Amino acid sequence: MRRAGPGTPAAPTANAAGAGSMSDTAAGASQAAVREPLRTEFEFELPRGFVDESGTVHRNGAMRLATARDELIPLRDVRVRENPAYLSVVLLGRVITRLGTLGSVHDGTVENMFASDLAFLQDFYRQINAEGHTRAAVACPHCEESFEVELAGSRLGES
Repeated sequence: MRRAGPGTPAAPTANAAGAGSMSDTAAGASQAAVREPLRTEFEFELPRGFVDESGTVHRNGAMRLATARDELIPLRDVRVRENPAYLSVVLLGRVITRLGTLGSVHDGTVENMFASDLAFLQDFYRQINAEGHTRAAVACPHCEESFEVELAGSRLGES
């Protein structure tokens, strides 16, 4: 589709009935999306849950979008230099903003999570930071129908 440049007359956008064209609708939707604030924090629910010292299980939490600083600082960490696999532990400790009723979340918290929860958080991190969304393609184990699920639980009733 060509856009009118400066000094170029724009093509009419209304049809004979006076309704807006598809380009008007798309432009309106685009402007609405621009006005919507950037979502920087995403809710999650761990598959197993983090068990604290008192035996309390914490499953619900939130993760914020990572900054360049979040990804660079762990590279200076001695533990990461000695064992590059530790990078995700340190990084997740920086971006998880809430986990259950814990007062704070840090790399020591992440270090003591179950492997399945760590894998979930690594995937969740990738989803919200690299791909820009929290949807995942899945298939029903019974009927094998493919569909998408929202991992962040942004709508009421979703987890």
